[in-house]
Amino acid sequence: MTEYSLPYGRSKITVTLPDSVDQQLILPAYTAAAPEPLVVVREAIDHPLGFNWNIGPTATVAVAVNDKTRPVPNHLLLTPLLAKLASFGIPDEQIHIWIASGTHIPMQPEEFIAILPPEIIARYRIAAHNADDAENLEYLGQTSAGSPVWVNRRFHAADLRIVVGDIEPHHFAGFSGGYKSAAIGLAGRKTINHNHALLIRPNSWIGIFEENPLRQDIEEIGALMNIDLALNAILNQDKAIVAAFFGRPGLVSRAGIPVSKSVCGTHCERQFDLVIASAGGHPKDINFYQAQKALTHASMFCKPGGALVLVASCPEGTGSRAYEDFMTGLQTPSEVMEKFSSMEFRVGPHKAFQVARLLSEHPIYLLSELQPGLVSRLLMQPISRVEDVVARLIEQAERPLTAAILPHATTTIRRS
Repeated sequence: MTEYSLPYGRSKITVTLPDSVDQQLILPAYTAAAPEPLVVVREAIDHPLGFNWNIGPTATVAVAVNDKTRPVPNHLLLTPLLAKLASFGIPDEQIHIWIASGTHIPMQPEEFIAILPPEIIARYRIAAHNADDAENLEYLGQTSAGSPVWVNRRFHAADLRIVVGDIEPHHFAGFSGGYKSAAIGLAGRKTINHNHALLIRPNSWIGIFEENPLRQDIEEIGALMNIDLALNAILNQDKAIVAAFFGRPGLVSRAGIPVSKSVCGTHCERQFDLVIASAGGHPKDINFYQAQKALTHASMFCKPGGALVLVASCPEGTGSRAYEDFMTGLQTPSEVMEKFSSMEFRVGPHKAFQVARLLSEHPIYLLSELQPGLVSRLLMQPISRVEDVVARLIEQAERPLTAAILPHATTTIRRS
């Protein structure tokens, strides 16, 4: 018997596989954290890519940061960035930090402590973006793909606009980072809906950047928003900083993506009868809306018709009432995809489409805190033990079962 420890919420669970299973642990080669992450971040800020520091004390600054669904080490990124701004004489009251919520439920002030150090909360103006706050949305035109660009008016009005985040594989935008956190996180719902509708295009996929139509639409949105700078970290499996990049967002993406590929990539070429995947623990499995991304990554290692098991705590439920409502009365993946294709694109139901697309190829088992009835309504099979699924598949198999274990599925990609 072989035991595997998988991240689950803020803790871990143990999964045991019998020796009769042909099993493989799939992890990218471990990348050590930078021994002095603050030094790495300061070095990046002091030597920006494609940008020369030339601002004075009268400048207003808007800084976008991710919400609680992203494991960004803001305490290590914001502290040197804000110190740099202060070195130009910019007073605290001229700096506004925006939490880039996208279509997520905007964080409340009492939640800010989950993502920001208390000393920053005490010193700076902080607000969570609301994609449906029409009074604070400004129209800037449309992209070549037709996305209407509605953005946070007050962020756009600042003299200097900065986005802070990380670069890692993204299940349909290719990679996070660069413009993305602000271009989507501080956009209006119409903008996000139109952009995310591009996820049905073939190249809107993990690890694709230049040829990814959805990602290139994000680049255009960011350019129309006049986002000046991006500060992005590359994190290892322990969510520790490996490298940092700062400068013009497009240049930051192009410099950081090869590093992210190196940190997250694996050369495993096999496909398996069963893939057991963890979303990576908190906050990646804070709700199913976030944890679902791991299924896309896991499917890359699964044979057609093979089974997917997702280990994801989901203490905050599905994370999308629109997703739950959309699924009412639907019984099969084909019904989900037909309904989705017949309606105007909406964020929330798009998760149903993504899951259904996978369900058409693979049975999906979910170990989570969600109510079993809700999991079944989402057309997945609720489980309380991974071992039960393994035992069932062994009984059904005509040859030795093959299984892959992905402890950090959302940051694991197949490297060519």
